Amino acid sequence: MIEDRTFIVETGGIRLDAALLSQFPSSTRAFCRAACADGDVEVDGRPAIKGMKLGGGSRVRVRRLAEASDNRVAPNPAIHVRCLFEDEALLAFNKPAAQPVQPLTYRETGTLMNGVVARWPDVRDVGDQPLMAGALHRIDADTSGLVLVARTPVAFDALRAQFAAQTVRKTYLALVEGSVAVGGTLENDLVHDPTLPFCRMIDVRRARARVKAQPLRAVTHYVPVGRTTCGNEERTLLEVTIYTGVTHQIRAQLAAAGMHIVNDRLYGAFAVEGQAGHCLHALAAAFRHPVSGDEMEIRTPYPDWGQVP
Repeated sequence: MIEDRTFIVETGGIRLDAALLSQFPSSTRAFCRAACADGDVEVDGRPAIKGMKLGGGSRVRVRRLAEASDNRVAPNPAIHVRCLFEDEALLAFNKPAAQPVQPLTYRETGTLMNGVVARWPDVRDVGDQPLMAGALHRIDADTSGLVLVARTPVAFDALRAQFAAQTVRKTYLALVEGSVAVGGTLENDLVHDPTLPFCRMIDVRRARARVKAQPLRAVTHYVPVGRTTCGNEERTLLEVTIYTGVTHQIRAQLAAAGMHIVNDRLYGAFAVEGQAGHCLHALAAAFRHPVSGDEMEIRTPYPDWGQVP
């Protein structure tokens, strides 16, 4: 962290964020802009304006500016974590709905991994993405369930190789609107919808605009395992198995097939008053232990979605 530093701008016409990054190359452009927005940068004794151009001889004072090395998961012991499995190589957690897996910047402290690194500090430096802190995969914030975390570089590399080879079998539970009588297999080539500013996945064949990204093949198997009703509405509990890990794979494919996950409004489901998150749960994962090589499966408890058999 860079604190209480001052410098003089020699040549005018340069943007403030560019000047900061030139003076402090250990930071990032995003952190420079954030410091300006937070009031941590002054120009000639006045609060800096993001994007302003500087004159020659301007005096810039930096109260506080994050460096790239600061962009790590901050421990937060106030975050309760539900550990399902623990040994010297691996941890497994049951994440609640409405909680992100990992922070987007070091400033964010309300995620699962903030709680994990507070209790298991050895995971903080594991993996190739500092803000993942050893987490081997992501699930959506509104999706509950299983998250695997490696405790050592050896375990991380071994398990990531299994994910890359698509030998990890991931099982989910999805509560969908309507009645589903039989199971099946869905196969789609998914891309981000190019007409929307936010992330929603669609089949490339249904794109309404030119798609520049490479489509990602997604294969999802599902089978009905229970039924319930909510008022006059039927609902079906599906057990879903995937080997691939395409963004929003299950949500997008089920919705495209007319099986909308309850309260998943992004993909066209009806809103459920008073319910946070959608009814998708990462139930289990089967893989080989990263050290012993033994086959293992870790399962979570069923989520509380009301009266589901």
